[in-house]
Amino acid sequence: MSDMTEVSGSVDSVIFQSSDSGYCVCDIEADNGELITAVGIMPYLTAGDRVKVYGNYVTHSVYGRQLKVEKYEKLIPKGKDEMLKYLSSGAIKGIGPKIAEKIVEQYGDESFNVISDHPEWLAQIRGISRKKAFEMSEDFKEKAGVREILDFCKDTIPVATVMRIYKKWGRNALNMIRENPYRLCSDFYGISFKRADEMAKTIGVEPESYERIKCAIQYSLSIFSSRDGHTYVKADKLCSAAASLIGVDENKVKETLSSMNGADGICFVNGDNEVKVYKKTSYDAEKYIARKLLVLENKAISAGVENVYSLVETIEAECGIQYAKMQRKAIEASLLYGVSVITGGPGTGKTTVIKALIRIFEKIGLRYALCAPTGRASKRMSEATSSDAKTIHRLLEMTSSQDGKDEAVFMRNENNLLREDVIIVDEASMIDVPLMDSFLRAIKPGARLILIGDVNQLPSVGEGNVLKDVINSECFCVTFLNEIFRQSENSGIVVNAHLINNGKYPDLKEKSDDFFFVSKDEDDIPSYIVELCARRIPKKFSKTVFDGIQIITPSKKGVCGTVNLNSFFQKTLNPPSPEKSEITTPSGRIFRTGGKIMQIRNDYDIEWERYGEDGTGIFNGEIGVIEEADSDEGILVNFDEKKVRYEMSMLEELEHGSAIPVHQSQGRA
Repeated sequence: MSDMTEVSGSVDSVIFQSSDSGYCVCDIEADNGELITAVGIMPYLTAGDRVKVYGNYVTHSVYGRQLKVEKYEKLIPKGKDEMLKYLSSGAIKGIGPKIAEKIVEQYGDESFNVISDHPEWLAQIRGISRKKAFEMSEDFKEKAGVREILDFCKDTIPVATVMRIYKKWGRNALNMIRENPYRLCSDFYGISFKRADEMAKTIGVEPESYERIKCAIQYSLSIFSSRDGHTYVKADKLCSAAASLIGVDENKVKETLSSMNGADGICFVNGDNEVKVYKKTSYDAEKYIARKLLVLENKAISAGVENVYSLVETIEAECGIQYAKMQRKAIEASLLYGVSVITGGPGTGKTTVIKALIRIFEKIGLRYALCAPTGRASKRMSEATSSDAKTIHRLLEMTSSQDGKDEAVFMRNENNLLREDVIIVDEASMIDVPLMDSFLRAIKPGARLILIGDVNQLPSVGEGNVLKDVINSECFCVTFLNEIFRQSENSGIVVNAHLINNGKYPDLKEKSDDFFFVSKDEDDIPSYIVELCARRIPKKFSKTVFDGIQIITPSKKGVCGTVNLNSFFQKTLNPPSPEKSEITTPSGRIFRTGGKIMQIRNDYDIEWERYGEDGTGIFNGEIGVIEEADSDEGILVNFDEKKVRYEMSMLEELEHGSAIPVHQSQGRA
């Protein structure tokens, strides 16, 4: 911190403070007598607090010179005078100047110990009831707990992240870290194993201890799951990754792994000359998915072949349409089997099949539900079919967990089954194993499940490759739609997508309204894309990069990676302006009004509001636009009319979204 300014002094006044994020604006009277304004994450500060802050001076356009605090220490008041000043400040609920004076007068240098450990003694003071004494003690210990964990983590974890830890774990946070510091990287997004490992070293965890190696194995397995989407990893590969992570001999890791089978959330499955290592939750989910799909397949009552043919002919007559051979087969299979899969590339008539099925189910009186894994996919499904479609999460009536865990809780489950007789799922390639597990648990035996999607799309962002695995199992009826219909024949995107799926090179010479190829030197690409987004595409299609254009690129790094492109776009398409507010995150990113952003992790607890309706949950890959940016309040983001407020401590969940990676584009762009 040699390049930062260090200031020690007393808090003169607190101008603004957020109890949730810990963001604070205060005046500090430095030891040299200078009065400075400090801004940053400084939780639970009150007038009279002794602090040491580290940061850099900046000039605010309205408020002038400020010290932007990157790190701070809250110093414990010592001696009667400092204790009196602290207690008189109103820092502790129920203690004002008069009560503070009485406490310090009676207990002197032991005042803090009495408040913390012997609150019943406070009741001996006139004006303090026993109930009030214990309330004072609880509030004092709450603030002391924050101070302790801040001090303990000051060299390894940013203050904003420490606030998240304390908010989730409460006063027990410090004990939980000491018991197992590696829980930090498993329970909190944004805390790396390396950082948790540094914390472990400070409390004396030995480099080759069982606990350290075990946690390295668990972390490596979770990375293979979250980053690469695997539900299992070969044992040799896992041991190699864990050994490399912590610099321990691989044989030592293998010994530890062999003792973990069936325990510590891990299980083994023996394959052909290899051992597969699963997270126990993933293994159990895959087994349940397989069993429940077979139950649905066998329990559904067939509509009967003759009835099916008659129904399809009736719908054709009513709609004045004649279905193609494979479309007809897909419709018939959905009525004959409990589980059916309809797959095909763009322009092959999947939506037409969905519309036909809706008419048939309405005609024969079956209750049905339309759903998709993401908000945008369900919205497109609604628009294409003129019927109500929901996200799977909404269909399952998702709510946030009440026990502090960062996971979804679905009100629809084995004990509260969905009432629908038919569930039609679009964009099924995006469903991961955990969601499919929860989804199937809520479907009643005897209901039909129809999975629709393009098996040639990338698999889900989460773990597993559900749609492809269901198809490859050969246990269920699968219909492949491969005919491009007339309305899509002139689409360059459709034509070239099918060429690629058939193993052929796309036609880059033929230009169409929706597809063309331009060859440029790498260094020229960012400025060319800006030209397209700022002028040419808006002129032709009346769309902008903020409401209808999405840039997709294979990598995060490099000239054409998401990091560089987003920075370039922000400077050129959404530059600083007096009319636009902005904030800078602790990591140095600028979020500005009008900017496009993307959620990069599932957050089941975050609250949103849309047209007066409240809900929870924003998911990995959802894209929105910043409507407000304020250093006190954080940012307000609009996700397809879902308004979400992000506090400063939550901004690590977001990335700039003008350019996004290929894998996060499916169904979301």
